[in-house]
Amino acid sequence: MSNAQWPPGYFAVGAGRVMRGRWRNAYNTNGGCKLGSCTRPRRLGHAKWALLLCVASLCSVHASDLPDEIQRVLSALDIPVENVSILIEDIDSGDQLLSHLPSVPRNPASVMKLVTTWSALEVLGPAYIWPTEVYFLGSFDGETLDGDLALKGYGDPFLVQEELWKLLRALRRTGLTTINGNLVLDDSYFDVREALPGDFDNQPERTYNVVPNALLMNFKAVQFQFRPDPRGRGVNVVSEPPLSNLEIDNRIALVDGPCGGYQRGISFNLPDALEAARVALGGTFSRNCRVYSLSRTALQHDTYAFGLFSALWQEVGGHIRGQLRDAEVPEDAEPAIVWSSRPLAEIVRSINKNSNNVMTRQLLYTLGAESFGAPATRENGIAAIMALLRSRQLDVTSLNIANGAGLSRDSRISAELLVSMLGAAMNSPYAAEFVASLSIGGLDGTTRGRFDSRSGRGRTHLKTGRVDHVSALSGYVHAADGRDFALAVFVNSEDAHRGLGQEVEGAVLGWLLAQ
Repeated sequence: MSNAQWPPGYFAVGAGRVMRGRWRNAYNTNGGCKLGSCTRPRRLGHAKWALLLCVASLCSVHASDLPDEIQRVLSALDIPVENVSILIEDIDSGDQLLSHLPSVPRNPASVMKLVTTWSALEVLGPAYIWPTEVYFLGSFDGETLDGDLALKGYGDPFLVQEELWKLLRALRRTGLTTINGNLVLDDSYFDVREALPGDFDNQPERTYNVVPNALLMNFKAVQFQFRPDPRGRGVNVVSEPPLSNLEIDNRIALVDGPCGGYQRGISFNLPDALEAARVALGGTFSRNCRVYSLSRTALQHDTYAFGLFSALWQEVGGHIRGQLRDAEVPEDAEPAIVWSSRPLAEIVRSINKNSNNVMTRQLLYTLGAESFGAPATRENGIAAIMALLRSRQLDVTSLNIANGAGLSRDSRISAELLVSMLGAAMNSPYAAEFVASLSIGGLDGTTRGRFDSRSGRGRTHLKTGRVDHVSALSGYVHAADGRDFALAVFVNSEDAHRGLGQEVEGAVLGWLLAQ
């Protein structure tokens, strides 16, 4: 039966159909199909549709394989059982403690980072580092470079402000003070053909939407800090890092009233989203607010890198007379300095505990370059992951990676594949590094404060995920009797991201720890 033959409000999931919106709410445990109950619907005009659903056992499909405690939570939250996948497996024995629709491909949101980070550990090794090369393209007399200074990046995911400052301090130790030429930026190691930053959710200024770049600096982020002027003359705005090539148009009005509201009343706008050389700040800010900070992106990759380099180079006592130039470093040039990144083991810890999308996407490109050669592409990174999983005899039929970070409407993976991968990861030589990268339940990372002692505080290593109408949880549960379990919970249902999915995940985890 085609979609057109079903009444409005129905949509397909796998081989069946479930109800959403006003049609789902038209049925309840006393008069419709829910969790095994199947009687006449309130809307008699659609009784024939309910009858077809019940005959096909679609309303109660797989409900019986869920424990009562979990079924009650789903019922109370009005989440159809067809929209949930759960798999819990004993890692040592392989026994499945709970299995509910484990083979259905679901959107995992940021839980997809588990696939990318484990693949990186296996392919690259935990000690892998990214170089950033510095070249003198001209004559150097021990103090002045009569020519250009070039930077070539190889995709360091964590070339943040502090790391760049240390790189420039090392550069100063060569004696270099004055650069008479330009700053040449070479990001050719990545061949990036991504959608525009705002295509995911129409918010290009959000730091999680930054696209990869081989010479990514500081996640291309600017932290804006707002304070009421002590003389009552407006709102003072300070940006960090201070970029001389970024114009800040401050039109925020200082007002009376309570301190609160979205962004404390401040509006943030990039008038020219493609160039983003100017930030327009408006709205209102209460004089009762002491200080408020928000982090946003600005400028393009190259102009941001030039602005940050110029500010930090001046800070360490250097001078540059030229401007920005994008070009590849000559093949016969020898680097004056090679700066090394943090090792991969530290990088994956930052990624998984804090769910950093930008770093994960950088990692995907690195996998592509190391597996298939430069320039790196997203497609080659995905191919490298697929090849690894297949080499471990894992069925990748359900897997659609998109960008490796889970920041996508199209990412898919089954609970079955993810739990199988978690089992393989636990048996890997790099198991310790992988497990240590996950949030310790209730103690750090994205699960900080989320679980009490009964439901997993300190007894789990987990990765969370959430995008609109998606909530996911996966990782390891360390039982009191010494057994380790791999767990995956996917909730792909209306408003799952608004806390409903976390309720389901908490119920599953609580049930497991109570066994």
